[in-house]
Amino acid sequence: MMMRYGIGMVLCALLCVAVNAQEHPSVEKHVTLIKESGRFSAWPANRGIWSWGNEILVGIVHGHYKEDPGGSHDIDRDKKSDDILARSMDGGETWKIEERIVEAPEGDVPPAAYDFQAEGVALNFRGGNWFISQNRGKTWVGPYTLPSFDRPGLLARTDYIVEGPKRVTAFIAAQKTGGDEGQPLCIRTEDGGLSWQLVGWIGPEPPADYGYAIMPATIGLGGDNYLSFIRRGGKFDGQKSWWVEPFLSPDDGKSWYLLDSPRIENAGNPATLTRLANGNLALAYGWRSAPYGMRARISDDNGQTWSQERILRADGASWDIGYPRTVQRPDGKCVTIYYFHHPDQEERYISATIWDPAA
Repeated sequence: MMMRYGIGMVLCALLCVAVNAQEHPSVEKHVTLIKESGRFSAWPANRGIWSWGNEILVGIVHGHYKEDPGGSHDIDRDKKSDDILARSMDGGETWKIEERIVEAPEGDVPPAAYDFQAEGVALNFRGGNWFISQNRGKTWVGPYTLPSFDRPGLLARTDYIVEGPKRVTAFIAAQKTGGDEGQPLCIRTEDGGLSWQLVGWIGPEPPADYGYAIMPATIGLGGDNYLSFIRRGGKFDGQKSWWVEPFLSPDDGKSWYLLDSPRIENAGNPATLTRLANGNLALAYGWRSAPYGMRARISDDNGQTWSQERILRADGASWDIGYPRTVQRPDGKCVTIYYFHHPDQEERYISATIWDPAA
């Protein structure tokens, strides 16, 4: 039986205020990173975000637009999608698009240990592989192969914490034992990437017929504690449901406990979790029910309780939005990047909301 571990008061259900919600006064502006006719630009959470002061780099899937009559993503599956990067040198105010340049490694594992705390290092996890850049994402080396951890395949996205020159703890997902997605897990290298070990599974394996737990968004709470928000899907009384829920590890990632709150019923979208300079936590996520948009909450007690929901925007044209990533600028403002569908354009594009978490 899965344990539920309460660490604070359960918040009242405030989601209904969104019906006629306006943007929170903390929102400064929305900025477009890339918006191209005939293209489907999406899923920053699949590729990762990195920052060095006011320099921000984010990965983007840049596909081709094609309406899906079945109601799924309006991306042309018959055409190749490009992996591109967007870089800002002024805290997200302006952006330039870059090619993602990847150099093939010498083998499946690094020839020597990396120093993960060296200047300009960034890691990227995708599928069953990982990549590294030592020059702020201008070039990458990879793929290096991750172990399968006795699963048919891995579903890694980029969620990791550098904890020493040779130590990185990463939070990924694997296929279920039957091959479908998915179940999250905590993995670690302590030798500069030469080897990776399984630390612990985050929650039980979802049911084989329908259910998934994927796309962790994780921060360290100090000591041996981690907090991770997991994207979930499941079936209850024959009806499918999609939500986000938090798990806590008190023992360096070995065991994980489902927390009582907040359970965010956002119709299927991953969260992004960011440690702010003042110690607070910022949680942002897409809202795939009308009014479609982006939302956020703040915790000032390491995730024990959370603020009322902030409406970053509520002007989306459809559910096909979200997958955010957030970084904080040196001036304290947050930059949350996501893909969006606005009524003035059928294509999907990449947008950023600049907002003040202290407002």
